[in-house]
Amino acid sequence: MRALLPALALIIAACGSETATPVFHAEGRPAMLSEWGMVTVSDGHLVLSDGVEPYDLNTALFTDHAGKLRTIWMPEGVSAAYREGEVLDFPVGTVITKTFYYPVDDAGNVLRGDAGLQVSTTPETLDLDRVRLIETRLLIRREAGWVALPYVWDEDESDARLMRAGYSEALTLAEADGRLRAINYLVPNVNQCAGCHATNNTTRELQPIGPAARHLNRDFAYAEGPQNQLAHFIAEGYLSGAPSPERAPRAPVWNDPDTPLAARARAYLDINCAHCHNPVGAADTSGLHLNFDAPDGPNLGVCKPPIAAGPGSGGHRFDIVPGVPEESIFIYRMDSRQGDIMMPELGRSLIHEDGVELVRAWIAEMDGSCF
Repeated sequence: MRALLPALALIIAACGSETATPVFHAEGRPAMLSEWGMVTVSDGHLVLSDGVEPYDLNTALFTDHAGKLRTIWMPEGVSAAYREGEVLDFPVGTVITKTFYYPVDDAGNVLRGDAGLQVSTTPETLDLDRVRLIETRLLIRREAGWVALPYVWDEDESDARLMRAGYSEALTLAEADGRLRAINYLVPNVNQCAGCHATNNTTRELQPIGPAARHLNRDFAYAEGPQNQLAHFIAEGYLSGAPSPERAPRAPVWNDPDTPLAARARAYLDINCAHCHNPVGAADTSGLHLNFDAPDGPNLGVCKPPIAAGPGSGGHRFDIVPGVPEESIFIYRMDSRQGDIMMPELGRSLIHEDGVELVRAWIAEMDGSCF
């Protein structure tokens, strides 16, 4: 049942045996995640409350190999409206959550959460004996617009606390090949959230990034069985005005070997870079457009000289040199961890080696010359 409850509604204790009731706080900044009642701890699992719908993306933002449990909740009687090529138009009262976690090994190291490891009995829950919860980020649609709030989980994983000033934690990632990699995991402060979610540099209004039809048009393994997410949201009353999944746009999966290389690379750049690199984004003065529908050519970076990259150019002359990835600024910046060089600037402390290799291969197969 979805219900819009007053801010002072009673919430079932997060550590109890029952799930909580979702609450939309029309104002204020609740100190504890459990006050929202969206995701809570019950019987050693992180669980979703009634009406809180999980979802996933065809291609997701890279965040130091963290796993992510994403949810959407809306109050009774309203739904999101379909928008072609854009994020769905969510009504006031919508609460979107994203919980970041890592599986753990016996030595206390974290493992890749984006590697498909089984860490629960259903996709809607997380077994807290097998994962380390880091943070849960909320996007709340209020009358005045979207508000972003980051919550960091307590060490005992009973609840998460609002951290408006941000937070950092040192982790050790154990790779399958035996390597140990240091992660300086950063939880953004409330102002840094705009670094990604203010997708329009003029209005500076926050917006969700992931829940657009092209990213959602895929199956999800719900507890009752797999179903297309768009069809599921329509059936649950969460989405109106959408075409059938067969007629809706669908973003490629970046690591699907059966999908053409160029399409996979463009999907990767779209979700990881286009929130800034689009015609109206925070990087609008760069002239580099990496949104999914940007045309091929200079605005995509091909033979485009940097405008204001500073040390980020590494002495290279063009964003992309067809056939020569090592002379391309794209690779130089993606393959760096240095603050004034790396791209994206936020959200990672590691180099996403597989992502770099994808873009490198895409550039390597391009025809043409910049000279």
